[in-house]
Amino acid sequence: MKYSFEPRGVCSQRIDFQIEDGLVQDVAFYGGCNGNAQGIGRLVAGMPAREVIKRLSGIQCGGKPTSCPDQLAAALRAALERDGEGAAVLHT
Repeated sequence: MKYSFEPRGVCSQRIDFQIEDGLVQDVAFYGGCNGNAQGIGRLVAGMPAREVIKRLSGIQCGGKPTSCPDQLAAALRAALERDGEGAAVLHT
């Protein structure tokens, strides 16, 4: 399923991604550090969403309490919750 997430507190304005059979696919960040965002997307491609959440949650950027990787974890968590584990705010 395709998802679009609006991150908060980071330079990126949107994160698009897919979750197929529990695996993260096609991550694209819009705005922010293009090279780092591409790297994150490629590194997590094919990984279980729950593992990505576990690895990326809590990462901070500079003095910010969050980061683009942390926001990706939040997006994945929201998608999983929306699809059967609670309520979430996402745009599909």
